[in-house]
Amino acid sequence: MRAVDAIMECLKAEGVDVVFGLPGGANLPTYDAFVDAGIRHILVRHEAGGGHAAEGYAKATGKVGVAFATSGPGATNLVTPICDAMMDSVPVVFITGQVRTDLLGTDGFQEADTLGITLPIVKHSFMVQHPLEIPRAIHEAFHLARTGRPGPTLVDIPVDLSRAEIPYEPVTDVRLPGYQPTFEGNQKQIRQAAKALAAAQRPVLYVGGGVIAAEGSQELRELAISGHFPVTSTVMGLGAFGAPHPQWLGMLGMHGTRTANYAMDEADLICAIGARFDDRITGKLSEFAPHAKFIHIDIDPAEISKNVPAHIPIVGDAKSVVAKLAVEYRALAADPARLDEWWARIRAWQEQYPLRYEESEDSEIKPQYMIQALYEATGGEAIITSDVGQHQMWAAQYYDFPEPRRWINSGGLGTMGFGLPSAMGAAVGCPDQLVCCVAGDGSVQMNMQELATCAQEQIPIKVFIMNNGYLGMVRQWQELFWEKRYSHVDMGDYPDFVKVAEAYGATGMRFEDKGTLVDDMRRAIATPGPVLVDVRVTREENTYPMIPAGKAAREMEG
Repeated sequence: MRAVDAIMECLKAEGVDVVFGLPGGANLPTYDAFVDAGIRHILVRHEAGGGHAAEGYAKATGKVGVAFATSGPGATNLVTPICDAMMDSVPVVFITGQVRTDLLGTDGFQEADTLGITLPIVKHSFMVQHPLEIPRAIHEAFHLARTGRPGPTLVDIPVDLSRAEIPYEPVTDVRLPGYQPTFEGNQKQIRQAAKALAAAQRPVLYVGGGVIAAEGSQELRELAISGHFPVTSTVMGLGAFGAPHPQWLGMLGMHGTRTANYAMDEADLICAIGARFDDRITGKLSEFAPHAKFIHIDIDPAEISKNVPAHIPIVGDAKSVVAKLAVEYRALAADPARLDEWWARIRAWQEQYPLRYEESEDSEIKPQYMIQALYEATGGEAIITSDVGQHQMWAAQYYDFPEPRRWINSGGLGTMGFGLPSAMGAAVGCPDQLVCCVAGDGSVQMNMQELATCAQEQIPIKVFIMNNGYLGMVRQWQELFWEKRYSHVDMGDYPDFVKVAEAYGATGMRFEDKGTLVDDMRRAIATPGPVLVDVRVTREENTYPMIPAGKAAREMEG
């Protein structure tokens, strides 16, 4: 069969039910194969939208997302979603077309060194050099993307090789001798970690997105409840430990709760699970958690002790390791009363420093209230995607996520333009669930063209724009750290989002009254098809609390 038909057979063998992509000259043969393949293809309006949609699909379903693009600009438009997937450990296979092999290195039309450009931002990449390599390359790309620490892989296929006839045989064994992730964790280290937890007077479980990637939320919950441990998470880990819950401290980090950050600052033992101690969590690294010893559980050995030295390192899958850790901890029969003083201190912080804001005295919608209204309108049951900025942090603060895979956002790379296409991908992957995107008026415009895709495919996402007329987070930093010298952050009153939505074939709405906001949002949610809602909020409101960049957790402001 043609190599491109073999690609389709490989995708079906991997369980792929949808591909997001855009055709071009170098991947035309592949697109011809879609005609008879029986695989759903969603035509995006920009390759970046397709890449982020594949991410949203992967984050919502736990399956591998797939995005296609042609050579040159098609492939370079995927660079941002590839890097985003790498930073957030998202399993996505990117398949790009390439110019003919005889044109490689000649600066041919739409030629780009896709392999070289993406090499630092993929888990692994394949440059196909013979048509017989194609099936195995596809299967190995999927295997690498979904196993160990998940991440993006890329397969670059020259157009002449994709047209070749090959004898196709299914690839049933994928063995990579140099790639053997450790799943189980060292039992001796796990036992040592259990003893440390049993002896700790001020422990904290610090949870990252790795717990969700490993499907380890139930195991985490069992460990936390059996030890009555306080739990906090990164922005990527929200939902791993269902909220609200008496042991939940809220998110930690730059815009986390005071309780979570103060608990980390005073802890004597921090058990990090599937988290990487990045700068948004640690603040000033030299002053991070000065009294604590560290247990670090991660499937990626490169993360252990990268930023913070681990006293008890455990390389392994979070689900497997945490389950064993809970068994070992229960066997020690530790006295829960030893934590009474610690919990009293935590409760005092919670009472003294709740998340709060000044409510408006008139009909003006405060951005924090917008998130609370969305929580009420959805009953907390929606998949929420977000763009990047103030609205992202307010959503993380004020929307409680009861389960994993309900919160989809760009954490490590902080990609504006992520929210709308990722909502599209999540809705395709979970067609029976309500999917809402919280966006900013700045970031939504970076991939707003995907509204056309949603309208054409009838993907019923509900996009709620927190519209303050500013690039809000940049404006906040300019206010706080640059003497209010507002430089190029005023977005004005452009565009008219209602008209834009209607032009794209979606429904457009505008909400400006806090008194009717919950009911208005319910009306938007009940409206069939894609809906874009312009919610006018307070122009200048800051996201608090906040650890200023380079400061310690105890120096939180606001």
